[in-house]
Amino acid sequence: MEEKSLKITGANKNFFEKVTKTLTKLFIPTKIGINSVFITIKRNAMLKAFENNLQDAKNYNAEEIEKKYETAYTNYLEALDKYVMDSIYKKVRNQTATDFEKEALSSYYEVTSLKEKEYIEYKNRKQKYLIDLDYEGIKIANKEKILSKFEQFYISKMDELYKAILKNYSIKLADTTNVYDSSKEWIYTKIFYTLEDYIQNIVSLKIKYNKQKELKEIKEDYKKYESFTVGKLDNRDNIEKNMILLGISRKLFTHSLPLVVAQQCYEKLLKDARCLVQDTKIATKREKAYQMLIDLMEDYNIKLLSTKVYWDSQKERENYKKFWKKYEDLTQRKELDYLEFSKRREIIFVKEDLKHIQNSKTDYSKLAKYYKRRLVDYKAMRELKNTYYSKGIYTKTKEQSHV
Repeated sequence: MEEKSLKITGANKNFFEKVTKTLTKLFIPTKIGINSVFITIKRNAMLKAFENNLQDAKNYNAEEIEKKYETAYTNYLEALDKYVMDSIYKKVRNQTATDFEKEALSSYYEVTSLKEKEYIEYKNRKQKYLIDLDYEGIKIANKEKILSKFEQFYISKMDELYKAILKNYSIKLADTTNVYDSSKEWIYTKIFYTLEDYIQNIVSLKIKYNKQKELKEIKEDYKKYESFTVGKLDNRDNIEKNMILLGISRKLFTHSLPLVVAQQCYEKLLKDARCLVQDTKIATKREKAYQMLIDLMEDYNIKLLSTKVYWDSQKERENYKKFWKKYEDLTQRKELDYLEFSKRREIIFVKEDLKHIQNSKTDYSKLAKYYKRRLVDYKAMRELKNTYYSKGIYTKTKEQSHV
C-alpha cells in the first residue's frame, strides 16, 4: 500500500491508520526480530569456522577449512547488510529509530558513497563498518558469553582490515602522478585518523586480552599517546600526537605503511611544526612549539632515517652518516651532563634543519632568523653586525668622470 500509494475512501481512517502502524511494527525487523535471529545464526557459524581455521591452519585440509570460513564470513556480512537496509533504514524512514540506529544509517551512507570513486577503500571500510555495528550491538545487549569469542575474531579481522586500508593510502601517497598538494593533504589526514582509530579501538582490546608480546615494543609510546586522549588539543598537541602515532606505526604497520610513505608523513609533520614555530607570536607558546619541533626532529631521525637503507644519492647517505655519528657520540654523554647534552642536541638538529629549509619552496625566512638567534645565544654561531668602516682618500677614475 505504501509503495503503490493506494487511497482508501469511504472508511474509518483512524481504524486503518492503527492497523497500518501495527503491521508496520510487526513487519519491520528489530534487534530482537527476524534479522536479529538470522544474524545470530550466521555469526555463530562464522565464529565456529573462524576457530576451526585457527586450530587447523597447519593441517592437511587447511585450505578447505579456510574456504569454509570465508564462505561463513561472507554470509555473515550479507546478513548484517540486510539488517541495515531492511530494518534500520525502514525504522529511520518511519521515525521509530533510536539515536544509535540513526547514526548507524548515516555512517552506512558515508561508507557507500566511496563505492564509485574509491572502490578498494569502500570494500574495506564497509566490512569494518558492518563488523563494528554488530560488535556495538553485542556490547549493548550485554551478551557476555558471545562477547569474548567475538572479540578474538574482531581483533584478528580488524588487524587485517586496518592494514589493507593503510596500504591503499600508501599506494596513493606514493603515486608520483598525483601532484596536487590538496589531495595529498587529505590522504595524510586519513592516515593519521586511521592510526588513531586503531590505537583507540584495537590496541586497547589487545591490552584487555594481555597480548603483551605484540604490544611490548609500543608500550612506552602507547602511554604517551594516552596523555593526549584527555582535554582539548591545540595545533601543537595534535602534531605531537601524530608524531607518536607515526612512531607506533613503524612497529605495527611496517609493510602497510612502508618507510617511503612514513617518511612523507614525517616530513608533513615537520612542515606543520616549522610553520607553527614561525607563525606563533606569543613567546611562551612559540618556545613550547620549538621544543616540540626539536623532539620531532629527533624522533624522525631515530625511528626512520637511522633505519633507512636506500638513499637518493651516495652523497646524501654519507652526509647523513656523519650527522648520525655526531648524534650517537653525543648520546653517550647524556648521563654525565644532561643539561649540556640537551644544549648540544638542540644545536646539531637546528644546524641540520637550517640546511634543509634554505632550499625549501616554503618561505622559512622568519624561522631561519629564529634558529640563528638560538645558535648565537648558545655561542654556536657568531653574529656579524651590519656596519661598514673604511680609511683612505677616494678620487674619481676616468671611467667614472665620463658617466
